[in-house]
Amino acid sequence: MSTVIDQLTEKLAQLPPERIAEVVDFVDFIAVREHDRRIVRAAQAVSETTLSAVWNNDADAAYDRL
Repeated sequence: MSTVIDQLTEKLAQLPPERIAEVVDFVDFIAVREHDRRIVRAAQAVSETTLSAVWNNDADAAYDRL
């Protein structure tokens, strides 16, 4: 991992300040998107547990065979 970080550091050092600001904005965007994905995955895990009683019942068993 440090090799990738070293390569990135070298490339960043060659950029003008305004381009570095763009890179920072992009990294922030990626971080927010990853955070949002983690929240969605956590919500899905909680809902699966909560909704399993609704999904796994005899009345709906016929739909499981479709």
